[in-house]
Amino acid sequence: MSEFSEKHTVSRLFGSPPGYVGYEEGGQLTEKVRRKPFSVVLFDEVEKAHPDIFNSLLQILEDGRLTDSQGRVVDFKNTVIIMTTNLGTRDISKGFNLGFAAQGDVKTGYERMKAKVNEELKQHFRPEFLNRVDDTVVFHQLTEEDIIQIVDLMIAKVDERLKDRDMGIELSSEAKKLLAKRGYDPVLGARPLRRTIQREIEDALSEKILFTELRPGHIVVVDIEGEGESATFTFRGEEKAALPDAPPIESATGGSGPNLSKDA
Repeated sequence: MSEFSEKHTVSRLFGSPPGYVGYEEGGQLTEKVRRKPFSVVLFDEVEKAHPDIFNSLLQILEDGRLTDSQGRVVDFKNTVIIMTTNLGTRDISKGFNLGFAAQGDVKTGYERMKAKVNEELKQHFRPEFLNRVDDTVVFHQLTEEDIIQIVDLMIAKVDERLKDRDMGIELSSEAKKLLAKRGYDPVLGARPLRRTIQREIEDALSEKILFTELRPGHIVVVDIEGEGESATFTFRGEEKAALPDAPPIESATGGSGPNLSKDA
């Protein structure tokens, strides 16, 4: 919602007043919901929106409808409205470590985070707005297992791109753990992981493909060499196992061919 942080941008959501440019087009939000009333509406990082937007959201959250700039009543009763925010997470996330917290520490940290988030919400939003929100869900801090799953998802996209070159990629469990450790930041979350994969995996792959160290038909096996901060990723190309041809009819049926005759 950072693109709606200025006062004049509010009209983009709900429509421009009569006589202004864009009046006939309607608002980006109201027009989409009017045409598709059964929708999920996501306001990402809602705390960055201009305060005037929350005034319009009050009626949507309370009555399930809103009158746009052209006087048409837009029905929001069949929409699911989700709002995300980063309020309260910056200070408390600095105390988390990746994969080394005991179960009791995780539970205590979550309760502390939840209390901090609720406190920040009350300071940032007006009570009449918070009272119209059905539920506040505070997500748990990402664990090492979560980060490794994200690594798998991102590497799967790399593997998909390599298919155009008749290649593939596989990572050892140690390589995944090293990527998770280097790519995750308790404050910034998992976003740096994408840059880490690009720097540590994709750039190295591109260079090795350019110098024909890795060729079409290879499965690239990524492992690590060394320990600690000095550990590096290694790349080894293995030939793809040739798929067996379709079995002949006689071996598939256990005879010389299909027997279509009936016994007398």
